[in-house]
Amino acid sequence: MFDSRHIQTFAEVVRTGSYAATARDLGYTQPAISQQMKALERAAGTPLFVRAGRGLRLTDAGQVLARHATGILSSIETAHGRLRAITRLESGRVRVCAFPAANATLLPATVARVAAAHPGIRVELLEEEPPDSLRALREGRCDLALAFSPGHAGDTAGHDSEEGLVETPLLDDPLMALLPAGHALSGCRRVELKQLERERWIAGCRRCRGHFVAACADAGFAPDIAFTTDDSLAVRGLVAAGAGVALVPGMTLPLLRHPEVVARPLDLAGGRRVSAFVLEGHETAPVNTLLLRTLSEAAAGMEPASVDDSA
Repeated sequence: MFDSRHIQTFAEVVRTGSYAATARDLGYTQPAISQQMKALERAAGTPLFVRAGRGLRLTDAGQVLARHATGILSSIETAHGRLRAITRLESGRVRVCAFPAANATLLPATVARVAAAHPGIRVELLEEEPPDSLRALREGRCDLALAFSPGHAGDTAGHDSEEGLVETPLLDDPLMALLPAGHALSGCRRVELKQLERERWIAGCRRCRGHFVAACADAGFAPDIAFTTDDSLAVRGLVAAGAGVALVPGMTLPLLRHPEVVARPLDLAGGRRVSAFVLEGHETAPVNTLLLRTLSEAAAGMEPASVDDSA
């Protein structure tokens, strides 16, 4: 392997024709230049110069290296320039994998802030529910993943597979009851899950449904799940039509606004913790630091779900 500093000195020796002139131009001593060229010849495995009177003449190997030296140095300078641009957040790409609600609510504000402050940064969005989003992170298909788990940011219980990942908690997302506007409980400030025992339910993904069914079991009943869908618009439409009620995370409420739908907080412990994850050791990469900080700012700016949330 060639030392780029030796290549740079070599190019200067070729230009000046002597070690003495090169030493003078670069501010080194002549022995230092000579030592660098000897090191370069050892790396090349062959002499690069022969003495020609008071000057130097390139060997055949020296001529080959001389023809490539400019390109080598140019490529190194180009690489340095691009690396500087990335570390200074002047350019770069970051791939974020998140669940649908985060892509629809938390990520737009984050992407807008990044674009305004660092227009050279390209943010690409992928969509996966956890734990698939964490798997995508481990497999290198994304640089940062957003995932959720039961509990709050201070809980010791975490995601299914956190080993080797660095977690940045973003927000605690309470569970809300989504009811038709004319429902008997729509005027209540809070709703107990037990009060919805006889309702028909609209349930979501298997992972979310498992938590929901467990919460109902804790409340003493098995829910009558009449519809299953991960489509927020479908949930909203079914509830608005009076076909059933739903248990939804508070952060999804902006997607569910409808004049015939109301959301009411549940007297139910839990909710879900929403966090950002990066691979261990990658949290200090400039673009990841930027995204984590901006995601935290966007999460802090999100309005918490309230009793007055309705569509």
